[in-house]
Amino acid sequence: MRIDFDPRAMDRTAFYRLLTATVVPRPIAWISTTSADGTDNLAPHSFFTISSVAPPVVQFTSVGRKDTLRNIEDTGEFVVNLAPRPLLAEINATATDFPPRIGEFDAVGVAREPSLRVKAPRVADSPVALECETHSMLRIGDSTVVFGRVVHAAVDEAVLVDGHPEIGLLAPLSRLGKDEWGTTGEVLELSRVRYADRPAGAAAVQGADR
Repeated sequence: MRIDFDPRAMDRTAFYRLLTATVVPRPIAWISTTSADGTDNLAPHSFFTISSVAPPVVQFTSVGRKDTLRNIEDTGEFVVNLAPRPLLAEINATATDFPPRIGEFDAVGVAREPSLRVKAPRVADSPVALECETHSMLRIGDSTVVFGRVVHAAVDEAVLVDGHPEIGLLAPLSRLGKDEWGTTGEVLELSRVRYADRPAGAAAVQGADR
């Protein structure tokens, strides 16, 4: 039996918790920015995905108006750093609502390194950094979707196997519901089958297994 939940009849926070507990796992964009006055900001955002391949564009959603969003509005630049398992404590600590004048890099003790194409620094110990320039923004209700064109990608050679990022070496974290975090766990590998290569009767066999 299913239980019905009506967002129109529910408190905003209650439905938010329902959404974030069911849209899982969510990859984390650990976003670094630099404010107009030179303060380096760092914060995790778990409403994050790829928007376009050509041009390469990624997107994240700022729920409410946070320092990350204000800095991007002012400078038009940011860096998406991969959030790796060894830095879980630091990632969680940078989610603290520090005042704008306090930079999370220094407050939490996260090492930074200069970016190549944008002013905002990269997280030195993150295996992947995507340097972005603002493509566009879309405001929806109390949130803002930020689209960033990737102008440079920097990947630690230690996580590359035959020139390709290896999931076990990346060790990315994800967000789940409540205060839960996810790791990759078991990784399944299954190649797609072209229609022309499908064996005769494949559909009937799949249907019989349901």
